[in-house]
Parts: sequence; C-alpha cells; structure tokens
Amino acid sequence: MLRLPAVAGRFYPSDPAELTAHIQKYAGADPHTKRVAVKACLVPHAGYIYSGHVAGAVFSRIALPLRIIILGVRHFPRGEAMAILSTGAWRTPLGDAFIDEPLAKLLSTECPGLREDGLAHSTEHSLEVQVPFLQVLVPGFSFVPIALGTARFEDLVSVGEALARVLVANPEVLLLTTSDLNHYEDDATTRVKDHKAIGKLLALDPRGLYDTCRNEDISMCGLGPAVAMLTALRALNAKHAELVRYATSGDVSGDTSTVVGYGGLIFT
Repeated sequence: MLRLPAVAGRFYPSDPAELTAHIQKYAGADPHTKRVAVKACLVPHAGYIYSGHVAGAVFSRIALPLRIIILGVRHFPRGEAMAILSTGAWRTPLGDAFIDEPLAKLLSTECPGLREDGLAHSTEHSLEVQVPFLQVLVPGFSFVPIALGTARFEDLVSVGEALARVLVANPEVLLLTTSDLNHYEDDATTRVKDHKAIGKLLALDPRGLYDTCRNEDISMCGLGPAVAMLTALRALNAKHAELVRYATSGDVSGDTSTVVGYGGLIFT
C-alpha cells in the first residue's frame, strides 16, 4: 500500500525545499549538544507553525536510529480501533518512507489486537506529521505506524506489553509516541492541567496518567498512545524521563483565550 499525504500544505509545507528548511530550523541541534540514546520520546502533532519547535527540540536531542515505531492516535472514528500497517510506504513531499515489514509482522504477532487497516491511517495526521522530520534527520529510516482509537485501559496495557516484548528483542528501535496536551481552554487553565499530566509522564505512571486525565478533564488527545508507551517503558525498566520543551499555541498566535498545549519529552 502506498499511503498518500493527507495534510501536506495544511499542517506542514507542501514544497520540499520549504519543508526541509522548516525542519532544519526546528530541529537544528547545537553542535555542542550531545545526542542521547533514548528508549522512547513523546512529541506533539499539531501544525508545524504551532508545535514544530517543540517536536524539533526533542529530535535535536536524541540519537535517531534507523528503525522506528510511530505510535499515534486515531482522531476520526473510521477503521479499526488499534490499527497497524505492515507493508508499503508513506509518501510526503520529500519522497517515500518505507514500512519496516519484519518489525510490523513481529508486532502483529505479539499483539493480535492490532489489525491491518489502511482506512484508520488514511487521513490521520498524528503520525503523518512525524514522517518528514525523520526523512530529513535520519535518511533511510524505516518505520511501523500504529494508530490507537481505543480508550480502554486494558487494551492500552496489552499494546504496551506487546511493544515491550518487541523492544526487548530489538533494543535499537525507537518508540516515537505522539500526543498533544489539553485542548481549547484558556492558556492559564491549560498550563495547570498540562503540568498535572506531565507530572505523571515524568513519573512513568500509566495508570496515574490515565486517571488524572479522566478525573481532571484533561483533553490529551494521545492519552491512549501515551499510556501504552508508559506501560512499555515500565516493562523495559526505564529509569528517567525529561521534559525537553513545553509550549501552548498561544505562544505563537498571541491568543491566550483558547489554546492547545504541547509537550516534548524523552525517556531513558
């Protein structure tokens, strides 16, 4: 399957030269900064103008490997609730990025709840906006796309435990998880809510994150992927989490009456 771009020209530039320049600006690392090996990272997935600098700050800090699992959210109620693609490529203005077929098949074997489904991925932006970053920063990479539409804690744990089994056998693989934080409240409220969620991410606490977002009405769109990621990290004996950058859309737009929060974190 060749997945064509769904949000080029809207979430990120459709012109290849302009797109490359944006990514180099957002992810341009200080030459004195040592890139670190990480087990996982969490980056936002809004339009580059709003959240590209947060994602770029994360990507500029880490040693990106050639094999990556991209774990995102299914925003729209189409297709399977836990959707994977195991073959083919994703096209962006920068060319085609190829799916890592052996890794995808291993994930499907370890987690039978993952279903092959192009429909769930066809218009989903959360994974797509990561691909151009990777095409610029780690040429020749391959990846496995997973989109989660379920909010059942037990399902998310099952995905996380399967991810851990795969990552134990393939420690060179990066788990790249994507989520935005609180949506469409004023800036001050959003910052308070976001830092409650970020506290649970830093504590590597999947149940705590799930319950906090539910009980505090924190509209974190990638809650499911983040819970699955934290579950995997616990099984992998991750010890450290770091908030690399935090921002809201109000920092760019100047409108603080209704914003979206963005956090970039790394996990080792």
